[in-house]
Amino acid sequence: MSSFLKHILLTLVAAFSLTMARAEGDVSFEINTPLIVTAGEMFRVEFVLTNGTPDSDSFRTPSFEGLEVLAGPTTATGHSFQSINGVSSSKSTYTITYVVVAQTAGNITIAPAEVKVDGKRYTTKSTPIEVVAQSAQRDEQAATEQGTAVQNQIADDDILLRLNLSRQEVYQGEPIRASLTLYTRASIAGFEDVKLPSFNGFWSQELPTDGYAATRQTVDGKVYDSQIIKEYLLYPQQSGPLTIESTDLTAVAQVVMRSRRTFDPFFGGGAEVYNVPRKLSTGALTINVKPLPAGAPASFAGAVGSFTMDTENPPQMLKANSAASYTVTINGTGNLTFLQAPKLSLPTSFELYDVRSTESIRTTTAGTSGYRRFEYPFIARSEGDYNLQPIEFTFFSPERESYVTLQSAPLTLSISPDGSGSSSTAQQLIIGSSKEGVRQIGSDIHFIKIGEPRLSSISAPLMLSGTYFVLIALVIVATVVAYFILRRIIRDSKNTVLRRNRRANKVAVQRFRVAEKYMNERNRHSFFEEMLLALWGYMSDKLNIPVSSLTKERIREELQRRGCSAEVAHHFTDIISRCDEAQYSPVESVQMEEVYADGVNIISQIESIIKR
Repeated sequence: MSSFLKHILLTLVAAFSLTMARAEGDVSFEINTPLIVTAGEMFRVEFVLTNGTPDSDSFRTPSFEGLEVLAGPTTATGHSFQSINGVSSSKSTYTITYVVVAQTAGNITIAPAEVKVDGKRYTTKSTPIEVVAQSAQRDEQAATEQGTAVQNQIADDDILLRLNLSRQEVYQGEPIRASLTLYTRASIAGFEDVKLPSFNGFWSQELPTDGYAATRQTVDGKVYDSQIIKEYLLYPQQSGPLTIESTDLTAVAQVVMRSRRTFDPFFGGGAEVYNVPRKLSTGALTINVKPLPAGAPASFAGAVGSFTMDTENPPQMLKANSAASYTVTINGTGNLTFLQAPKLSLPTSFELYDVRSTESIRTTTAGTSGYRRFEYPFIARSEGDYNLQPIEFTFFSPERESYVTLQSAPLTLSISPDGSGSSSTAQQLIIGSSKEGVRQIGSDIHFIKIGEPRLSSISAPLMLSGTYFVLIALVIVATVVAYFILRRIIRDSKNTVLRRNRRANKVAVQRFRVAEKYMNERNRHSFFEEMLLALWGYMSDKLNIPVSSLTKERIREELQRRGCSAEVAHHFTDIISRCDEAQYSPVESVQMEEVYADGVNIISQIESIIKR
């Protein structure tokens, strides 16, 4: 019994040992490559180490003389296990791969490669390769057959190009959305020879397309992947039929086909990707643009859409020669980019400056929306009450198919004197003169001395003496001189024109001193206001023209008529313009020191030219 159990135990141990044994094969190092290739054909050269792991940095690359290495070396490892009739075995591989090409026909030999495993050296055999030249006719025939097969993979209607319009009939100035859309049933690699239309007769703005994702759409019963590649907002600028030129491009589609080569190094040994060009065209499109209806109000300036109007009125109480502004804001959707400033009518005694505009406009697929703000800066020169006419803004509404006029509320402005102590009415505005100043004219001229003279006795009578006649002559001369002097003083005191002319420079200098004080205090508003009073007042006194009747053009004409050069005249009015602009400008674009120096210099020049 014991011998039997012993026999059974030995049998089981042997069986288990055979089952669990890992039958390792010998280490080998071989080359795996085709022995015949065609010139220009890419192929792999593999060095396979079986049942071993190479020592670090022990692989020695062979010489690839006659071959061009395109890629490599790349390494890969593999393991296999099998059991046959209870006998188990395993095998490991370590593969080093190169991708090469032979450009010319002939015979090439790949020299042995070398590797070490546990310090032992292993080498491959020298491997001859025959490179044959493929006939041109065969190449051409194969290429033709392959090209035909590739082209047949893309049907004519597998790729479509359309320019989709939001509408085919619009009013002049009404926006149209044009979407250039690609419909495809194939993979697209890119585009070539793109020719976009010029949109003659339209004002066009390109819209961003980054946010558009591809969608599935049905066209003529077939399902396509659609993608908007370009999108525009078009505003027709003229009425009648307008033609949009054709958009032409070449779409490059990708086709995957099984390779004719039995061994392909890049596509899994049996697949290739081909680029197939397809010429696409949208064809020309015609849009009917309807003219705007006749009978447009005078306040219509081409606005088309839907708008509202807001106004910001200036203060109703203003001082003469002070700056103010009237603001109009147009909000809405439509051709905002083309909006013109509504007309503002002001009295002739108001001086209106260039209209300033600001805007905030955004363009989307729904159209152009936002606002445009127009600011009308002006200066009221004369005191009084003025009724300003309402501002009108007219636009054409495509929805109503009619004109819509928006109107601001009436506005009354009350202009008071500027606080300088002088009148600013249209009849008389004498800046810098006062009653006290008038009364003091000539105070430095004394009348002839009168009263009892102090007499002393003389030895000889004065009467009929030579001295007597001399004194009589002196008295007569003094009386005549005094008469003419007094007459001139009286005449000059009554001559307001002459008095103002002579005092013009003096009053201007006084105002310049006040302006200099404001300049040192960095009080910009008061500085420029005082400079304007000095300049306008000086010219009013010098030319004897009320300020309310003065304009820059008239100042230039009068100065040139009195002998000043055109350069001097223009320089004077330019200083006034700079002061006017600086009064209501939020940006310190005009330097006070520069304006002050220019003002003093220009008046000195004019004084040297115009003596009276």
